Amino acid sequence: MLRAESRANLRNVHRFDPVDLDLLRALADDPRASYVALADRLGLSRNTVQARMQQLEAKGAFLSFDRRIDPHGLGYPLSAFVTVVVRQRELARIAEEMAAIPEVVQAHGMSGQHDLLALVVCRDTDDLFRIDAQLLAIDGVVRTETALSMGELIPYRMQPLIAQVKRERGRPEA
Repeated sequence: MLRAESRANLRNVHRFDPVDLDLLRALADDPRASYVALADRLGLSRNTVQARMQQLEAKGAFLSFDRRIDPHGLGYPLSAFVTVVVRQRELARIAEEMAAIPEVVQAHGMSGQHDLLALVVCRDTDDLFRIDAQLLAIDGVVRTETALSMGELIPYRMQPLIAQVKRERGRPEA
C-alpha cells in the first residue's frame, strides 16, 4: 500500500532557515558525516546539530536510504522509463499493483498524455520485456511506452538547488 506521507503535498512544504540549509548542504556533500563532524564544519554545537537533524527528519526533509543503493550491484544494470496510460478512476489501485513489482523502483503521476512515469531496473532486455508485460497485465493499464536509459548524465543532486535557495534569500554560501 502506498503511504500517504510519500505523496507530494504542496500545502505541507517546509521553509528551511539558513542553518537548516547549511546542514542540508553539508549532508549533501558528505551524507555519512557525524553530528560532531557537521558541528565542526558549520561552527555549531553538537546538541544544536542533533536537534536540527531531528527537526529536519520530522519535517520529512530526508529521502529513504535505499535511494543511495546502486541497482547495478544487485544485478540490475539497465534502467528504463516506462510511461503508462491508465483508466483514471483506477489510478490509485494501479499504482499499488505497480508497487508490488520489485523492479519498479519509482513512479510519478503525470500531467499530459501519459498518466504515470515509472523508473524500472532490469537485468537485460528480456527482463525488461517481462516487466513491461507485468505492467500491461494490470487491470486498468491501457498501454505503456518504454525508453531504455542510455546512461545517467546528471545524477540525483541537491547541492546546486540548496545553493540557489541560499542565494535567493540573500545569504552567500558557506
